[in-house]
Amino acid sequence: MPAEASSSRPAVPALTERQEARRRRILRASARLAGRGGFDAVQMREVAESSQVALGTLYRYFPSKVHLLVATMQDQLEHLHGTLRKKPPAGDTAAERVAQTLMRAFRALQREPHLAEAMIRALTFADRSVSPEVDQVSRQTTAIILDAMGLDAPTPEQLSVVRVIEHTWHSALITWLSGRASIAQVKVDIETVCRLIDLTEPSPRA
Repeated sequence: MPAEASSSRPAVPALTERQEARRRRILRASARLAGRGGFDAVQMREVAESSQVALGTLYRYFPSKVHLLVATMQDQLEHLHGTLRKKPPAGDTAAERVAQTLMRAFRALQREPHLAEAMIRALTFADRSVSPEVDQVSRQTTAIILDAMGLDAPTPEQLSVVRVIEHTWHSALITWLSGRASIAQVKVDIETVCRLIDLTEPSPRA
């Protein structure tokens, strides 16, 4: 889920505590509705009613359903990141830890297939106007992978590998959701791409 070019939308000021609470209610309502019936089940009027905000207020936070569902994915990844920090992967190598982490993320989405379908469809439909939200998803995914690698200051080469891994994970989710790949195939693809991490390891000195 790579970042796109920056949007021309102005920077959004920090939310007050009350506004943040309202935003969280909206995201919970979005996830709940998507979990019941996927992308088509998320209707903005129903989200507004479920989260107890006016429809106009909802649109001020999220200009469209795609904006809302991409933000919902970022929120889900943030929760996952917190869980992973409490129980980090136990692989011996960075490649093993990243593969294990991404499969844990995949299985979390697998438990909510309708929600996963809604969020991935939104990412697929996202145009340039949704770039800030897509960037947030990309940054969150990158942070999860770098944590699994144990890196605080990655090199440009390592960041390039992370982007390729993100591409592959995103593609694997799409092929699984469309019924064109089994979970076993997804696991093999993730483990294979994570071996690229080994190429960025410093060579042993002679």
